Amino acid sequence: MTIYQRLGIHPIINAKGPATRLSGGTMSTEVTAAMAEAAQASVDIAELQGRACSIIAEITGAEAGYVTSGAAAGLLLGTAACVAGLDPGRMSRLPDTTGMKNEVVMVRSQRNFYDHAVRAAGVKIVEVGLPDRYAGAGVRDAEAWEIADAINERTASVFYVADRQARPSLRDVVKAAHDAGVPVLVDAAAQLPPARNLRRFIEDGADLVAFSGGKAIGGPQGSGILCGKRDLIMSAALQQLDLDIYWEQWQPPANLIDKSRLKGVPQHGIGRPCKVGKETIAGLLVALQAFVAEGDAARHRRWVASAREIAEGLRGLNGVAVALTGETSTDEVPLVILTLNGDVGMTALDLINRLQSGTPNIQADPTDTDRGTVAFNPMCLRAGEAKVVAQTVKQILQR
Repeated sequence: MTIYQRLGIHPIINAKGPATRLSGGTMSTEVTAAMAEAAQASVDIAELQGRACSIIAEITGAEAGYVTSGAAAGLLLGTAACVAGLDPGRMSRLPDTTGMKNEVVMVRSQRNFYDHAVRAAGVKIVEVGLPDRYAGAGVRDAEAWEIADAINERTASVFYVADRQARPSLRDVVKAAHDAGVPVLVDAAAQLPPARNLRRFIEDGADLVAFSGGKAIGGPQGSGILCGKRDLIMSAALQQLDLDIYWEQWQPPANLIDKSRLKGVPQHGIGRPCKVGKETIAGLLVALQAFVAEGDAARHRRWVASAREIAEGLRGLNGVAVALTGETSTDEVPLVILTLNGDVGMTALDLINRLQSGTPNIQADPTDTDRGTVAFNPMCLRAGEAKVVAQTVKQILQR
């Protein structure tokens, strides 16, 4: 009997992708074995994070790195680092930013629910630009000069949400920010694959970059990576670690924290609720190394095989169009896009609801149901599940 059976929980078939509300994906036996092994002994967490710092820095090309409890935690810690620097007094006062730099400049079209993690550090987001290209009123979005124009003596950082559609380019944003001596924090939570993106944003000049560890990397769902400038990673670590320790007793790893630069041990920081356990750190590091070692091509072939099985199983249905996107580019996750017309007697959202209320419970992507489409993402599918997805959808539609 499995743990879920003992708890009375029914596992789902996840054809949505590694969404947190669906508990993300499944981890490889290599990752889960590392987590189980890590759980069998006690270690100094700062020392373990120091080793993680070196591994992440080597893979990303950043000066330093840190394992966080998800990408959103990385945004909170990164913002706090930009505000407080290496001043223990300021760290202790957050989220009260009185007397500190407490504004973060952000392109209006990049605003989303996740920037709550940035605001949680006690800062105010200053929006710039009008996204005419999204509103259908024109072709323009924010431009670099608008970011430069919004920066003042209260600006702690510029926050940039990475995406293929993001404007202006990160390089232009970095130049505008750095000309004013302001760091740039990048949300790259879902920007993998391709694996080269682990280095791309640092190479473009970003000072801090946050990635999810529980999506394409295949690490624990509650894990993430924050990488970037050494001083900022040091500040982030100081605001997250358990520092209930005497100054004379405290011997943090020098590659992560330079004790000689501090006037005292900071109090527990604003990131203290974002605890990362030894098991999570170990699992994330093993998953990260495996992600890089597998390569984009091999990973893409695995995903395409599952996507093709779903697509082939759905072809020929009346009132339904089936498309497979991202099949030829290793930079993309392949998706099966099912478009319904009025002949099938149900809406796309009806299909979503029937799938998730059936046995087995199948979760698909409802993002564009208002356009009559349902998407199936193969990232989290286990062996044999693609066939079940196709068969179940076919049965529902033929009914």
